[in-house]
Amino acid sequence: LAPWFGAAALLFLVAGLYVGFVVAPTDAQQGEVYRIIFLHVPAAWMSMFIYLVMAGYCALGLVLRTRLSSMMASALAPTGALFTAIALWTGALWGKPTWGTWWVWDARLTSELLLLFLYLGFIALE
Repeated sequence: LAPWFGAAALLFLVAGLYVGFVVAPTDAQQGEVYRIIFLHVPAAWMSMFIYLVMAGYCALGLVLRTRLSSMMASALAPTGALFTAIALWTGALWGKPTWGTWWVWDARLTSELLLLFLYLGFIALE
């Protein structure tokens, strides 16, 4: 059953990328640059959501003293770090033509960078 779910996930991923990068119309203000948003925004949301789930598992592990909770948090950390790195990378790809620079010290960008450091610190200490 798992290979079918993997194949379905791959099919939906390819279909979503096709619709976002090919079918979606060009933006009136940003032109073709905005298409990276179809990858950037879900990655940023997932990076924050995974951190929230990790915090829940860590709290559950502290309260109930279960090994499974800390194992789940440890298993989620690399995936969260990957989503955070994707969000930072695609944000830089969008920011260069839009703002004229790869990085600005905006609160959202800096907090996403701090989130990446939190993930990497959690992975290193685990």
